[in-house]
Amino acid sequence: MSTSVTAGHAPDKGDLWRPSAPCSPRTCVDRAESARAIPLAAVRIVAVLFLLLLGFAAMPLGGRVPAGLVRSWCRWVVRTAGVRVRVDGGAAPDGGVLLVANHVSWLDIPLLAAVRPARMLAKSEIRDWPVAGWLTARSGALFIDRDRIRALPEMVARIAGALRAGEAVAVFPEGSTWCGRANGQFRRAAFQAALDAGAPVQPVRLNYWSTAAAFVGDDSLLASVWRVARARELVAEVEVLEPITPDGRADRRSLARAAEMAVLVGVEEAQEARVSGPPRVLPLPVPAVPVSAAGSGHAAPAVPVPAPGSGHPTPAVPRTARPGRVTA
Repeated sequence: MSTSVTAGHAPDKGDLWRPSAPCSPRTCVDRAESARAIPLAAVRIVAVLFLLLLGFAAMPLGGRVPAGLVRSWCRWVVRTAGVRVRVDGGAAPDGGVLLVANHVSWLDIPLLAAVRPARMLAKSEIRDWPVAGWLTARSGALFIDRDRIRALPEMVARIAGALRAGEAVAVFPEGSTWCGRANGQFRRAAFQAALDAGAPVQPVRLNYWSTAAAFVGDDSLLASVWRVARARELVAEVEVLEPITPDGRADRRSLARAAEMAVLVGVEEAQEARVSGPPRVLPLPVPAVPVSAAGSGHAAPAVPVPAPGSGHPTPAVPRTARPGRVTA
């Protein structure tokens, strides 16, 4: 595994196994001047907590809850937080599939779960998060202890076993959240599980029209949720790309690279869309978007796309001209 230095970030020995982005709330996150009123933001947070409580209540039912209902619940969590969602592409394959996406925010989890419900690969630290940790554990997540690199083969075997059993497993291969101005390289371990199980990889690209959605650095979950609830015109775009089959792939490196290129393709066009003006989101009353619950992770070295005339990466954002389903 290799690392690179980005934005003044000097990697240490732990970065090889515990990659971290150079992003921070102070340097990367948009502080919108026209934020929602505090009372409205507070109402949104209460509504989100209410939806989470409904999710807790349904936990004992496990797999008896219809997948469509899970997708709707995830979609409403995002909507209730004040985020409008645009979805492009088809549905994820049935049966065992490895869902992979870039990682920007805690919103990525319900958004990816809106593509297809899945078991999430999450860092073990999430177990200690209030509320979210309990919910993640009860959802059937696969926890990875990043302090025990020798446990990696066992984790790969567990993922492969879930894929062979026809389950979907969701992974954020960057290994860390990024602010959206740059992306991390995809870690390869989870792709070995797809090779071992002969399961397809489903790339999903996540874009936000503002870095206000980013959950990075020393940001607390509460601070991030509050920022999202207050942000105006926050739009999330979910692109379900063509599945990648492991057939003919020599190793996990080539499979991971193919998925990484699929997710990051079109970044320059997306940046141009952001520079040219605000997103054009049509308030079409479209029903649920398929989503899949997958966990968080933390990524590797950045692959920034520099802005013209600057030495800093420019935010990657969605394209406006592409048709898609929009939920208000």
